[in-house]
Amino acid sequence: MLHGRATELDALDRLLADARQGRSGALLLRGEAGIGKSVLLDHAARTAREAGMRVLRGTGVEAEGELPYAGLHLMLAGVLDRLDRLPGAQAEALRSALGMASVGDGDRFLVGLAVLTLLDGLAEEQPLLCLVDDAHWLDRESADALLFAARRLGVEPIAVVLAVREGDAPDFPAPGIPELRLSGLDPAAAGALLDEHAAGLSRHARELVLKEAAGNPLALCELPSAQREDERYASPYGMAVLPPHSRLLRAFTTAVAALPEPTRALLLVAAAAGAADLATVLGAAERFGAGLDDLEPAERARLLALVDGRLAFRHPLVRTAVYQDAPASRRLAAHRALADALAGRPDQADQRAWHLAAAGTGPDPETARLLEESAERARARGSSRAVAAAYERAAELTPDPAGRCRRLTAAARAATDAGRPAHAEELAGRAAALADGPAALAAAVRVRAEAVDEQGRSRDAYALLAGAVPDLAGPAPELVGPLLFQAAQAAWHAADQAALDRTAAQAAELGLPEAGRIAALARLAAGQHRCGPADSGAGADAVRELIGADGDSAADVREAVRLGWWHLFAGDLPAARDVAVALERRCRESGAIGTLALVQMLLARTQLLLGLHREALATATEGIRVAEDTGHTRARIHLATVLAQLAAARGDEEGTRALTAEALALGVAPGTVHAACALALLDLGLGRTEAAFDRLTAVAEGTERQGLIGSLPDLVEAAARLDRPEGGRYALSWYERHAAAYPRPWTRAVAERCRALLAAGPAAAGEHFAHALRLHRDGGSAFERARTELLYGEHLRRRRQTSEARPLLRAALHTFDRLGAAPWAGRARTELRATGESLAAPTATPGLLDRLTPQESQVAKLAAQGLSNRDIGARLFISPRTAGYHLSNVYPKLGISSRTELARLGL
Repeated sequence: MLHGRATELDALDRLLADARQGRSGALLLRGEAGIGKSVLLDHAARTAREAGMRVLRGTGVEAEGELPYAGLHLMLAGVLDRLDRLPGAQAEALRSALGMASVGDGDRFLVGLAVLTLLDGLAEEQPLLCLVDDAHWLDRESADALLFAARRLGVEPIAVVLAVREGDAPDFPAPGIPELRLSGLDPAAAGALLDEHAAGLSRHARELVLKEAAGNPLALCELPSAQREDERYASPYGMAVLPPHSRLLRAFTTAVAALPEPTRALLLVAAAAGAADLATVLGAAERFGAGLDDLEPAERARLLALVDGRLAFRHPLVRTAVYQDAPASRRLAAHRALADALAGRPDQADQRAWHLAAAGTGPDPETARLLEESAERARARGSSRAVAAAYERAAELTPDPAGRCRRLTAAARAATDAGRPAHAEELAGRAAALADGPAALAAAVRVRAEAVDEQGRSRDAYALLAGAVPDLAGPAPELVGPLLFQAAQAAWHAADQAALDRTAAQAAELGLPEAGRIAALARLAAGQHRCGPADSGAGADAVRELIGADGDSAADVREAVRLGWWHLFAGDLPAARDVAVALERRCRESGAIGTLALVQMLLARTQLLLGLHREALATATEGIRVAEDTGHTRARIHLATVLAQLAAARGDEEGTRALTAEALALGVAPGTVHAACALALLDLGLGRTEAAFDRLTAVAEGTERQGLIGSLPDLVEAAARLDRPEGGRYALSWYERHAAAYPRPWTRAVAERCRALLAAGPAAAGEHFAHALRLHRDGGSAFERARTELLYGEHLRRRRQTSEARPLLRAALHTFDRLGAAPWAGRARTELRATGESLAAPTATPGLLDRLTPQESQVAKLAAQGLSNRDIGARLFISPRTAGYHLSNVYPKLGISSRTELARLGL
């Protein structure tokens, strides 16, 4: 019987019941050691099996925390025969991760998708429960894969429960997973549990145990039997009130001390071994004169047991007590014995390397070499965290400074790839201090600067890179060019035009091959940032130069994304979209979710500028989720500002403010500018014209203006409505230079609309409006065209040309309704009524895809291409069953009943 856990049991029972009904879910149990997490997992497993569910169970093992996918391998060991049923790329990734194949594509997120698909396939046979105890000790790769899958559960009959210790264990962040925090038992439940396990205690002893246990169930069960008689009846005023887990450590240490010496040796080897098999533990224990027969006393004392061929401690604190209480010399000897027992087993090479490292007492070149080999195997499995850990420990064991520097740099680069920029910065800083030559220094500085830049400290990154130039220019000028180009990019991120110009001048003075590209980057930034007499044409020449320089070297996804941005800056929105769409397809087909967020950052911004609001919403919504999973902070903030612009167009004030909060708090352009522009668009749409004018003017007069150009027409409109022509002309002159430098029909159309708003007389205004509408026909944003139609219609209505105004206002209303731009649609309706329209203007008939959610729209498009649910799941990083669920919602919304009909709709 479980005392005092009615709430927790109810939550678990509901989770299991929902899973059996096809409503998947996950739950994270948090609490101190001994609080009852494992007992609740046992209850869930028992209940699930009784209800006919399959149970997969795993446990995090501290000793294997640096071995990539060790926890996942342990959990999935019994179902690995199902890997052949996965899509090819997923099966290959998971096999590589689990050490079942020698080569993989190294994408840890594809491994997470493979886990999701595998669990979905198992759940087709019978409802599934996945349990993980001590999840805080899981290797990071296993934890990431399991959390990735758990966050994407939808309509599968799957339940996932993870238990995490708090207080004396590593943090286990699990965003998106509901949590249940366990506290101590109330006095009544604690007393009932104690009486059940120690009914013969005197009243005084019972009070002491209840006080010392503080509601901790394990303490209530173990303290009475573990205490010596003199402790049990000691004065309550003489007993220190220690945290329960500290008292338990003492209790378990006492229990272990009472065992025979060979049994204690066997326990120490088992504690050092983690989840090693029995044969390995016994092979190592022979060094201490211990064997299988010596296991019996520990089993009788209920300290550990043999489970599925492995020695399992009854509670993690037993293992902790055994290991911590042993002298350091004995712990080192245990790890050395385990390493020897694993010798000659290639499949255990990583474990052996780490045992050798744990046994080390000083520099050890051979162990360092083995750890480096382990790091490279981890890299092939996409385990950047494991790469970083192995290289860092290898560096500590490396005697020569040059080798230590190289390995620390490798560790720092892996930490950056793993989304741990602060740790990468620290590692690279240590490497730079050890550098004995220009190449080593350049490598360490570049990694450190990249980590600093990723944390939003772009000015510091620039200073690091620029500061290294004097030490490199003389002895190794060939290293300076790439370093200065990275410095220029950091200056761009910091919106520091002066630093960019200095870098370009320095590169030219040194005659570097990269000087032309750096100068082009500086000119492009100037065109993006400056207002006034600056030559925007230089920016246009620069971006064309960058497109030419990068066009032939864009095989890498990141380089190709950069090329897409150059097209975007050049105003060639179709070209930018083509690049982004092709890259997105490439990422989905290969399962490369690790770079997908960077692609979606470009694609969502391009779709927004093209007025494809529905597509931008779908891309940015998924992109934020992907960025959160992959640790791309910069991409996540950028995508949030895209969603903010869409929310502003809809008039969603609460949503706009929530989506802009982080970018504004960070204060780094273009995020902060995009956020301010979204708020200004919201103000303008809701009729708060002065607020919009003040907000945009503040940005235009500030020092960080990258991203403002597209919102200059909003400033012109606000100035015209407030009759502040000087502010409008200032913004118009800047936008006119931009439109002339990047001549596209859509930029020229918006420029003509702005000229109309500031025209000296009605006739001139009408000519500019009419010209703008003709240019809008050649493409661009439907939202911007509708705004021109609205403003032109307002202009005509004020001149009493109502018959000419109505068609324009109806067209504007149709577009605004279709886009969900409620404030703008409201303005168009008001103007239509003012023209004498007696009936409400006809609203837009939603297109087929407008009837669907963003996720349903993506699923429908792929299904219309003939993809199966499994293929759709692989493309969208969801389970096949969830893809099928969305498709089942699509059919009634579109008035069809089959994939054949869906394909005929021309989606």
